Amino acid sequence: MGGRRLAALAGVVAVAAALAVGELLAGLVDGVPSLVTSVGAVLVPFVPPALESWAIQTFGTSDKAVLNAGTVVLTLAVGAVAGVRGPRGGARIIGVLGAVGLMAALASPLRAPAATLLAIGAVVAVGVLTLRRLLRRLPATPATEASDAPAAGGDERAEQANDASRRSFLTAAVGALAAAGVVAVAGRALTRRRAGDIAAAARDLPQPSRALPPVQPAQAFSDVEGLTPILVPNDRFYRIDTALSVPRIDVDTWSLRITGMVEEEVELTYDDLLGMRLVERDVTLSCVSNEVGGDLVGNARWLGVPLVDVLELAGVQDGASQLVGRSVDGWTAGFPTEVAFDGRESLVAVGMNGEPLPRQHGYPARLVVPGLYGYVSATKWLTEIELTTLEAFDAYWVPRGWSKLGPVKMSSRIDVPRSGASVPAGATRFAGVAWDPAVGVQAVELRIDDGEWVPCETTEPLADTAWVQWKVDVDLAAGDHIAEVRMTNAAGDLQVQEYAPPRPDGATGWHSVRVRVRDA
Repeated sequence: MGGRRLAALAGVVAVAAALAVGELLAGLVDGVPSLVTSVGAVLVPFVPPALESWAIQTFGTSDKAVLNAGTVVLTLAVGAVAGVRGPRGGARIIGVLGAVGLMAALASPLRAPAATLLAIGAVVAVGVLTLRRLLRRLPATPATEASDAPAAGGDERAEQANDASRRSFLTAAVGALAAAGVVAVAGRALTRRRAGDIAAAARDLPQPSRALPPVQPAQAFSDVEGLTPILVPNDRFYRIDTALSVPRIDVDTWSLRITGMVEEEVELTYDDLLGMRLVERDVTLSCVSNEVGGDLVGNARWLGVPLVDVLELAGVQDGASQLVGRSVDGWTAGFPTEVAFDGRESLVAVGMNGEPLPRQHGYPARLVVPGLYGYVSATKWLTEIELTTLEAFDAYWVPRGWSKLGPVKMSSRIDVPRSGASVPAGATRFAGVAWDPAVGVQAVELRIDDGEWVPCETTEPLADTAWVQWKVDVDLAAGDHIAEVRMTNAAGDLQVQEYAPPRPDGATGWHSVRVRVRDA
């Protein structure tokens, strides 16, 4: 390995060590954010909309991990340049990286400035010291010319010394890189543990004033293997948002403010919310990025305060045509104010499927609005509700090419069998889910190979705002077959057949799967 490559490796290891120490400090010290996620959060608004949509479609709920990995790779690449530039030049480059990290970290709304500044100083120091120590271990450039025997012997000894130095350098570099990996993993584990401690300290949720009965046998098909549950467990519920790390929020200091075009601004603590009228609602939420047949949709039983109750505390002024939800990390969503008063009973949710709202789904409070895509309504880690006008403000996704209004489009999906599955000839069970949280589901139908539409059996609806499961048995002969599903909503409208991509206001089209039927 040549000298420049070894120097580049030294820079990579030095920056890796610095990043690892940053992760450790983020896990140990309150108010010190992760440098990786802080830089990634700054980069997110500058990602081209087409690339952002591609990442969601390609990586789904893993898009954040991919972005974080990309941030690390880019930073390590800069570290390679730092190593080639030598001790002084490399130290300056690491210092610049530290300055970038500091600005990104200070942009986090949950950071402690003094602690963050000290942490960045420690990170830069570790990076510079590691780089200098490794560069000092680099082998000297071997002699390339030999004119007599003694000189040749000297060259051989020099080369042997260089080989020893190279081995010493590689041993030190590999050791430092391994140590950095251990420290980074420990830091991430500490962060998760501290976040878990915060969640464990959540108040016990009081009983709702209007509780829903347990799911009845007629409301769920429990006999179909592979069918999505009627209530999706919290740890399986989809998550799409812009937060590269889940905010750590202490409910003892958290509050929800109602501001803007109101008669009187109101500030509510977590205990204030829990002391208000709590109700349960079964609501299906969907991401506008969900493709036809996609899994960025889920149904849950939410516990919360009716949004209208919260708004009535402040008094909404005439002319306030938009309600804007703000997250603790500055993300925004906005929808027409009339939605809060049209009877669909939107919630400031504090619970999900019988548990306190999980951190990844918005703890301590979030908005749940039936019939609207999440990008215009489902603000997680809610800290402010502002009343304004539709003309005065565009929420986060609107300038990025998505529609200002985001009503959920009715849709249906085949869960069983999966596309490409091989099944025996004869009776084949198809099953899936269908939803229109604005009005509910009336009927679901399936057809094979452009044949006649076959009515499907559906579960009794939990609510108009919740999806239903469906199933049907169809006799199939050997060969390849295409199955399609469609639904009719409670208003009598048929699901749109024509395909449209998710951008700008949600996908349309009938979901289909191809199955291979083998002789029984």
